[in-house]
Amino acid sequence: MTATIDKIAWIHLDSGKILSTRSQGKDVYYIPGGKREEGETDLDTLIREIDEELAIAIVPDTATHVGTFRAQAHGHAAGVTVQMTCYTADHRGEPTPSSEIAELVWLTYADRDQVSPVDQVIFDHLHQAGQLH
Repeated sequence: MTATIDKIAWIHLDSGKILSTRSQGKDVYYIPGGKREEGETDLDTLIREIDEELAIAIVPDTATHVGTFRAQAHGHAAGVTVQMTCYTADHRGEPTPSSEIAELVWLTYADRDQVSPVDQVIFDHLHQAGQLH
């Protein structure tokens, strides 16, 4: 079976660390974001998902595309990939675990083995760009 899960993610870096989340019942960290709903643009998905997960407001006109990354989907059958379209953006409010989020953490490149496969690809990209230490 081949399928692609279409996700949008928010890259929030501070002092060489990246904000990541762990959902209830999961054993790896994920960059905040989620699946697009029918009819949503990337920006619509980004704003909705980040509000749902972190209870903060993305500032729409500051959203900047970082890249689109693909890898095997964590916890899915072989051949199921995730496509993660990533953006940076300014925000209003203090990130707070909300909805299905159990924990917020700041990770470095040394924590790469604790994130999902697609996030590992993103960690590599950010590390090579000198943004993730």
